Amino acid sequence: MKKGFIIGMFYLLGLLFLSFGISLMIVADLGVGPWDALYVGLSETIGFTVGTWVFILGIILILLNGYLMKRIPDFLAIITIFLIGAFMDFWLLVAFAGIDSLAMPVRAFMLVAGVGIIALGISFYLQADFARNPIDSLMLAIQERTGKSLAFSKTVMEVTVLVIAFLFGGPIGLGTVIVAFGIGAILQFFMKPVTAVRKRLTNEPAV
Repeated sequence: MKKGFIIGMFYLLGLLFLSFGISLMIVADLGVGPWDALYVGLSETIGFTVGTWVFILGIILILLNGYLMKRIPDFLAIITIFLIGAFMDFWLLVAFAGIDSLAMPVRAFMLVAGVGIIALGISFYLQADFARNPIDSLMLAIQERTGKSLAFSKTVMEVTVLVIAFLFGGPIGLGTVIVAFGIGAILQFFMKPVTAVRKRLTNEPAV
């Protein structure tokens, strides 16, 4: 019972940090990751909130992943995309409402902080082995169908989404490059200490 509660808290805090970091980058307006650029581009071009597009595309990905992997769609992932979408709308529409005309040093700081917080959030969220983000599942589905490496599958997925985001006028810039090439290293930096904290709190043996 205690272990389940602790894992659940890591999961929720991870999604909260993740959505906060993404929102910081969006407000900084110096570029965001390919998927986030797509959400923003769709929101500004078609309408609806950024969080709504997180949910809409998430549902589409859940169904697509089920088809590609020839198995029942992971509907449990709806929990994850709903929470991420709701948290992002809170940050963008409530917490950061009315913020405009920020000085470049402030925007640069928000960009760097956003990337770090995103990595921290992912390291928390990955402690829970359930309701995975359908974007992660899509990468695995592409790998399974193509027989290529995870790196190849992720690159194909990210480049494709980046092109679509560009067509919809999503915020592509320095932040996009940092997320694409730097998030993995920053995530690796956080994973070990966060995992150690989780094991200590759940009384799991350290490896």
